[in-house]
Amino acid sequence: MRAIVGRETDLATFQELYKSDKSDFVAVYGRRRVGKTFLIRSAFEGKITFQVTGLSNATMMQQLTNFNLALRKAAPEQVTAPANDWISVFQQLILFLESSKDSKKVVFIDELPWFDTPKSGFISALEHFWNSWASGRDDILLIVCGSAASWMINKLINNKGGLHNRVTKRMRIVPFTLHECEQYLQTKNALLDRYQIIQLYMAFGGIPFYWDEVKPGLSSVQNIENICFSENGLLRTEFNNLFKSLFNKHEKHSSIVNALAQKGMGLTRDEIIDETGLPNAGSTTRLLNELEESGFILKYNPLGKKSRNSIYQLVDFYSLFYLKFLKDSQPKDDNQWINTIDNPKHRAWSGYAFEQVCLCHLPQIKNALGISGVYSTTSSWRSATVKNGAQIDLVIDRRDHVINLCEMKFSIIPYQIDSKYADELRNKIGIFKTETKTRKSVFLTLITTYGLQSNIHSVGLVQNDISMDALFEA
Repeated sequence: MRAIVGRETDLATFQELYKSDKSDFVAVYGRRRVGKTFLIRSAFEGKITFQVTGLSNATMMQQLTNFNLALRKAAPEQVTAPANDWISVFQQLILFLESSKDSKKVVFIDELPWFDTPKSGFISALEHFWNSWASGRDDILLIVCGSAASWMINKLINNKGGLHNRVTKRMRIVPFTLHECEQYLQTKNALLDRYQIIQLYMAFGGIPFYWDEVKPGLSSVQNIENICFSENGLLRTEFNNLFKSLFNKHEKHSSIVNALAQKGMGLTRDEIIDETGLPNAGSTTRLLNELEESGFILKYNPLGKKSRNSIYQLVDFYSLFYLKFLKDSQPKDDNQWINTIDNPKHRAWSGYAFEQVCLCHLPQIKNALGISGVYSTTSSWRSATVKNGAQIDLVIDRRDHVINLCEMKFSIIPYQIDSKYADELRNKIGIFKTETKTRKSVFLTLITTYGLQSNIHSVGLVQNDISMDALFEA
């Protein structure tokens, strides 16, 4: 197995669990292709006592056969007839684990939701296995994993029955940071500069499986063309498969994502209902929660607003890229991505996508500001009184009586503020101070790719200048 890149925090958590003096039930979930299975197998290489993976779109009998075969492979000397129900299967698993000499018995059940076929009794059998046997021991580490987010969240983590509060550790595996993507490219000998790495990140985020498609020797533009726009490109048809694999009634999740893709500023719950025609009911709240838990959307409260005014934003880079450029493209057209470079649609997307890259790297931004040790909250802000007025996508409200108003700009050269933009920034700061009535010092912070080109318009206006290099810090 190849060496794992990054994931230091997750690996440390797994190590603690392995050394624990009690049994643990760990639920690992996250977006499809984010590397959950590879992470678990790397963390416990040579230490897994039993493992099995569910079959996609299989019947109950096929799933039982699959589990029985995994047991037979793990314990060929344990001669037992194949079980025909889940209670019997887990009883055989218990017999095998009791005979194991491993000091910590690691049980890894991958794609757990696929085992739960209709009327199979799988959940009840899993409950019985954990509640009546495993939880009473001190040597079991049960790790279950699945990409089907709605199942993992609603049927396991938030289970109201026999598994209620039985999961002792929930681990959501998140996409790579820019630092981890850079490390990953180095292992592939794909030597791209940081501007090009950010371009790739803006197109498909930090999903390791997508980065595995990046070919050494090609530029970011060429790689995006091949991976996304070519007839056999991995990401040409990934979107529909992505939502089908993650969610029940995935069309409703897709409708929310489609609506948010059209509104870079984000939408409230009521606005999402108006755009999609979904009911004003708990079912819509559940859809939003599932999308948020899976990392597709982000919910946040605008500065000074209550939770009922929460804004939802699409933060999955690939979904945004697909809906903006891939959905209506034709695979037989050559150089589609190259020909879009620097047109208005591309410029608008680049600006928004770079903002999202920055918002995904808040710890790095705070570190660059020297405030990583200062308590702060982050939010957005919209003017409530000025029509088509001021909006700030990132506000860092600090306990040391300073507020950073952050502007993000994507540029191929050091960014220069002209007189028009300087007036716009002063107006934005003035409206913010007036409407929020803040008594804190307000610092304008510019986050750009190649830094700020100092001139008469920036001096005295911009207090903090952060370049893209800061975003690549570990």
